[in-house]
Amino acid sequence: MKKIYTCIICPNSCEIETEVSDREILSITGNLCPKGDAYVRQEILAPERTIATSVLVANGVLPLVSVRLVRPIPKNRIFDVMEEIKKIKLQAPVASGDIVRKNILGLGSDIIATRSVQAISAADPAKI
Repeated sequence: MKKIYTCIICPNSCEIETEVSDREILSITGNLCPKGDAYVRQEILAPERTIATSVLVANGVLPLVSVRLVRPIPKNRIFDVMEEIKKIKLQAPVASGDIVRKNILGLGSDIIATRSVQAISAADPAKI
């Protein structure tokens, strides 16, 4: 079966044509650099993705904080990881870079906050 991938690794955005039979790569053509070849092989044999989303924050000046995975996970586990992320509720304050959950589902990737959310100050009635 022939399939065309658009490489997302470098600015060349190569259109890479592949021929695959039963998950065996028969040919890869069209990549201008070795990164394109590696990208397509990974997409065919073991696709991975990262997740960026948000989680709830209690007592924060914002109701949500943005989070992301620190490394890609297998593509077929995205929905499992999202189910776990939906269960997370943080308490303000949250600092950018805080580890929200270590090694989510044993997949070797931590979830980190990508924004800071300050706590609502009891001394500032305008924010309550």
